[in-house]
Amino acid sequence: MKVIYPLSFKVSLWLLLNLLLLGAAGATFYWTQFGRGWDSLLVGALGERLQATADGIMSEGLSSGESGLEAALVQRGRRTNAEFFLFHNEGHQVAGRPVKIPDAVRAELSRGPRRGPPGEGGPPLPPGYEGRPEDAPRGGKKGFGGPPSGGRGPGGGRPPGAGRFIVRTAEPTETWIGLRVPLLREFAQPGPGTLIIRAPHLLALLRLFDVLPWLGLIAGAFGLSLLLWVPLIGGITRALRDLNRATEAIAEGQFDTRVPDTRRDELGHLGQSVNRMAGRLEMFVNGQKRFLGDVAHELGSPIGRLQVATEILEARADPALREHVSDVREEVQQMAVLVNELLAFTKASMRTREAHLVPVEIDTLVAEVLSREDPRSRVNVEPVHGVRAQADRLLLVRALGNLVRNALRYAGDLAVIALRVRTEGGNVFVVVEDDGPGVPDAALERLGEPFFRPETARTRETGGVGLGLAIVRTSVAACGGEVQVTNRTPQGFRAEVRLALAT
Repeated sequence: MKVIYPLSFKVSLWLLLNLLLLGAAGATFYWTQFGRGWDSLLVGALGERLQATADGIMSEGLSSGESGLEAALVQRGRRTNAEFFLFHNEGHQVAGRPVKIPDAVRAELSRGPRRGPPGEGGPPLPPGYEGRPEDAPRGGKKGFGGPPSGGRGPGGGRPPGAGRFIVRTAEPTETWIGLRVPLLREFAQPGPGTLIIRAPHLLALLRLFDVLPWLGLIAGAFGLSLLLWVPLIGGITRALRDLNRATEAIAEGQFDTRVPDTRRDELGHLGQSVNRMAGRLEMFVNGQKRFLGDVAHELGSPIGRLQVATEILEARADPALREHVSDVREEVQQMAVLVNELLAFTKASMRTREAHLVPVEIDTLVAEVLSREDPRSRVNVEPVHGVRAQADRLLLVRALGNLVRNALRYAGDLAVIALRVRTEGGNVFVVVEDDGPGVPDAALERLGEPFFRPETARTRETGGVGLGLAIVRTSVAACGGEVQVTNRTPQGFRAEVRLALAT
């Protein structure tokens, strides 16, 4: 079976792909500009923001003494769901909760600047600072500026991200970040130091870099895009569904179907065109049916008189001519059958809107049909007593009569024919089936079209003009039901009429 993907799914998928493409472009830009790996997080605006956080902690702590530094570390840790520790680059902890840092983090500490004589050259050191000139603070509160480093950038400044490090551990999965800060005379051991941050999970890392507002902004933009796109997609797909249902109904012969044409765009114009097409088809088809009905009605009287005349002629004709007169009488009989079926078909078609639906006793109606169509009682009946269907009695009698007549005519003299009635899910099913030759599979879809017959020739032996099943379909449709025809396995033919169960 061919898979059908709704248009709403396709448009939504394209929207999602578009957003993913924009995200991939942004990620590629970041990747090419700031490098690869976790170290890229410490470069550029993110790294400078984190360094400013470290400088702020040191400024707050030093303004209140050693106890103030401990409080600043705890307070910032609560705010970001991370833990902050201050270490001397010699390896011993200066402030924060006692912690054993991983070996990889301790190795990064050892790569930082060590003690050295107060500098020769470079910017002057703050009062009371003991260490190398390049480790001296630059700007910011109390002289705590950007991170110290072992090298300088253009114009004497330090390269972006120099001196910072980030380490990921597997067991447990944690992120450790180091930011170089100077330790002044207020500390027991002045010199170069490192503020170490431990982020135990991704949320802490996101809060640490203060990117949650940006993620919220991106999510809000995505949600706003959906709010703008969903009504548009829903309106288009709803209009297309209405058009699809209407065209399918028109293809089934329901020419009174109309499409809502309130839209003021191309889809609304298409709906108006479909409505005009359906209206013209309804006019043409109803005019044709009315014409056929009028012709059949007008032909009824002269053909009836012709039948009487040929019977009288056959009775009075010379024995040598009686065979020829009998042939003429059979031809007139065929004409009478054609006219009667035409009249029945047009009546059933024109009464679609006039059908009077009432509860109909199925077993009584089946008995009436079989008494007229099956005088030799060839049909095996399995009715369900007390079952009532919502239908127009006259149209339903005509439909079941044609189904029984077709089975008796085409199944063969030795075929077994059965008529069964069952109820299921608020519906009544009347099934007429046989074990005859059936019909070609290619002809099943066309059964029910006016004047269509599976046989290539219409003879007296087979009879019929191809209106029987057309009458069945039209009559059942007027009763609000439907007909399904299939071939049986290994052979045979089956017709099922579905009607609403009367309450």
